[in-house]
Amino acid sequence: MSNRDEMSFLDHLEELRWHLIRSILAIMIIAVFAFVFKGFIFDTIIFGPKNMNFPTYHFFCQIATFFGVTSDFCADSLPFTLQNRTMAGQFSAHIWTSIWAGIIVGFPYLLWELWRFISPGLYENERKHSRGFIIVASSLFFLGVLFGYYVIAPLSINFLGTYTVSQEVANEIDISSYISTVRASVIACGIMFELPILIYFLTRIGLVTPEILKTYRKFAIVIIFVISAVITPPDVASQVIVSIPVLILYEFSIFISRIVIRKQKSNG
Repeated sequence: MSNRDEMSFLDHLEELRWHLIRSILAIMIIAVFAFVFKGFIFDTIIFGPKNMNFPTYHFFCQIATFFGVTSDFCADSLPFTLQNRTMAGQFSAHIWTSIWAGIIVGFPYLLWELWRFISPGLYENERKHSRGFIIVASSLFFLGVLFGYYVIAPLSINFLGTYTVSQEVANEIDISSYISTVRASVIACGIMFELPILIYFLTRIGLVTPEILKTYRKFAIVIIFVISAVITPPDVASQVIVSIPVLILYEFSIFISRIVIRKQKSNG
């Protein structure tokens, strides 16, 4: 342990405060850039899944065409419009989207600040075994973000934007509802892809073992499909597409847990 364990509780709070200040500053700096480049953030990224030339729609349209099936993914446009119904609606969406862009893009730095705070309290061998934490965790997070953006968001937007209970009702979707759908898809998948990291630390502290993960694999599969059914359009194909990478992550987590246990036994 370092001499940090000699610090008082107030000293720890003071140090935590500065880590939080630096993290917030990093988020705000990135948010300013996102605010300035609103054309790219909104027209290219946020509203990308609304256009039928989006890569995901093109991919599924090609699959449908190959099998000779008629698909909504081959349509010219989505049958809904976006609207703003409050005075400050667009400005508020601009501000909050910029802040969330700061959080997502600045995620590696936020992890680094977290690591700087907790690492001095670890033993040398614990720090050694945790090398690469920021790189691995950030990579998994961004993989989840890309999966959410290119799979979950367009599937959800395509289904919900075209769904009608009657031809008498037109889909005129508020901009805040649309943005929240994209944001929730991206962030939820980013967090979900951190499963191997979570299993690693739970195994390190003895709360999880490979045997436990194998024993409850069936229950995990059911939970994964339930989550997939909640965050995707209600069709089997979309749910399977979402579930496959999560199932792979679960199996990979078992592999990670097995490695951790093996190293603990060899060092013990």
